[in-house]
Amino acid sequence: MEVTFGKFYDILKDNKGTSFPLIIALALTLVMLLCGVSEHIRLVIIAQGVRDAVQSAVISTVNDNYDDVYHGVREGYSGAYQPSADDFEESFDYGDIYGRLDEVLGLRYKNGYHVKYAGDLVEFRLSGLSVNLINMPLASGSPDNKDGFLADAMIRLEVPVKFGGKLISPMVINLKVQAKYMPLF
Repeated sequence: MEVTFGKFYDILKDNKGTSFPLIIALALTLVMLLCGVSEHIRLVIIAQGVRDAVQSAVISTVNDNYDDVYHGVREGYSGAYQPSADDFEESFDYGDIYGRLDEVLGLRYKNGYHVKYAGDLVEFRLSGLSVNLINMPLASGSPDNKDGFLADAMIRLEVPVKFGGKLISPMVINLKVQAKYMPLF
C-alpha cells in the first residue's frame, strides 16, 4: 500500500477521528524520546560532577606535596625531593583521594565500591582508583620547567541506566584526570 503525503495530509484533515491513533502514537514517541534525552543528560551531569570532584581531590594531593617540593624549587626545579645525607631522594605524598571524594560527594564504602545513594537507590559507584605521581628530574635541562610535578589519576565510574522504569546495563567509564604543580617564579 503506497501512502503519499497527500493521503497522509487527508488522514490528518479527516473529521471522522481516524487520525486519533496516529496522534497518540506520535505523542508516545515524543514522550519516549524526551525520556531518553533526559536520561542522557542525567548521565552527562553525573560524569561531569564526578570528574570535577576527582580533579579537585587530585589537585589537593598535588598541593599536599608542596612541602616536599620546596627543596627543589629553591634550586629552580619543582621535583618532590628531600635532602638525604649527600644526595636527594624522592618524597611523595599520595594523600587520601578516596577520603576527599567520600567527603565531597557524600559516598559510602560498600563491597569494594564507594557508592552514592539517592534515597535507597544507587546513583553511582566508584572503584579502581589509580594514582601515578611523576616527579620532575633533578637538574632538568628545561629552562622553563615545563616538566613540572605531575599527578595522573584514573577512576572507574558506574552509573545505573534507567529507561521505561527498568534498569538496563550500566554506563561504565574510566575517568582520567591530570594535575600539575609548577612554580611560577
